[in-house]
Amino acid sequence: MDPIISYFGSSEFLVTIVVVVLIAMSAFLSVAETALLRMTRSRAQSMIEDGKWGTRNLLQLTSHPDRFMNPLKLIVLSCLLVEAAVVGAVFERHHGVRGLVISSIVNVFVVYVLADAAPRLWALEHMETAAQLTATPVYVLVGLWPIRLLSNASIGVANILLPGRASTESQYVSEDEILALADAAVEEDVIQAEERELIEQIIEFGDTICREIMVPRPDMVTVDGDVTVNDALEVSLTAGRSRVPVCGEGIDDIIGVAYAKDLMRADRSGREHEVITRVMRRAHFVPETKRIAELLPEMQARKFHLAVVVDEYGGTAGIVTLEDVLEELVGEIVDEFDREDPMVLRLAGGALRVQARMPIDEVEDLLGARLPEGDWDTIGGLMFHLLGHVPINGEVADCGAFRLRAENVEGRRIGAVRIEVMAAAESTEEQSS
Repeated sequence: MDPIISYFGSSEFLVTIVVVVLIAMSAFLSVAETALLRMTRSRAQSMIEDGKWGTRNLLQLTSHPDRFMNPLKLIVLSCLLVEAAVVGAVFERHHGVRGLVISSIVNVFVVYVLADAAPRLWALEHMETAAQLTATPVYVLVGLWPIRLLSNASIGVANILLPGRASTESQYVSEDEILALADAAVEEDVIQAEERELIEQIIEFGDTICREIMVPRPDMVTVDGDVTVNDALEVSLTAGRSRVPVCGEGIDDIIGVAYAKDLMRADRSGREHEVITRVMRRAHFVPETKRIAELLPEMQARKFHLAVVVDEYGGTAGIVTLEDVLEELVGEIVDEFDREDPMVLRLAGGALRVQARMPIDEVEDLLGARLPEGDWDTIGGLMFHLLGHVPINGEVADCGAFRLRAENVEGRRIGAVRIEVMAAAESTEEQSS
């Protein structure tokens, strides 16, 4: 200990200055570490766009936290170790072994509060201010070659002792973390619950494919290519469709799309007996696995509102419209002329009746439980899988804690599925018997 004291000389005033400087430097770097590690790249970009002072180097630091994190920790640790050694030497000189115990207590409690806990709490409460104050000094400090050399050397030794390297280059925020932040924002009244739902829908939008939202093949309204304009217009008006696919040799041979406005224009100009192929427009085809996040900009750029969805064999799987795509973002769009059955109907006793075409993930959200996953996208598809055959009306299938009942079965197609909790379903059956 004596060499340390002799290095600073006999003046304890100089020792005090050194200790204060080391503590202040540790506190400043603790503020920097807390603020810069919690500052996101998007928030830094926003501060720069707002023209806030001290943000010149902030974006570079937040984009590559690995470049400042290890050097910063090395400097903080060095400051605290040197401060502890100096204080211990002074106390040991005046009080002997008892002085070492006192200095240890002082460092553990007093220095921890002044150089670590208090600065970090302040940085958390004033994150932007802390980031503005520390960004430039930290950028300059960690750029000094001796610090970079020592930091890289220490990391190299650590990698030798503990093989394997944890990279901080790719610190991405997961979808679950975004939704958790949105939930916290709703609880704090920062955003509305509707905005949180929109955020979730936007995230799901990127993973949704055409097969999940398309109008399936059995529900398609089509016309044959040899019908007249007048007949096609009648089909369009009766079905309430503004665009109708035109078939050649069958539904797997879509040769075009008839627009209601083109049919009306041709009908009013006296061409009502012309073959529809003379007024139809070109059809657009997309694979059923195409993501709708890619389809939407394609629809905007090429200016079409309806696409024919084809399966892996080239057959027609269904159609997808611009309205179908937008409904994935904003929810169901129903006008005053729509007379569709509700997708979800809550029944007495907690049971649900859902349309068989309802996607599995939406049913899971309603139930708050996981359902089996497989090659099916809808609750009707799950019902077919569980039974292994085409159900008759009222046939049931058990799925974990739930009982599924097929309803409104027409031919080989399930119209709706009634979902009940198993215990409630068995109780109902006992009462009816």
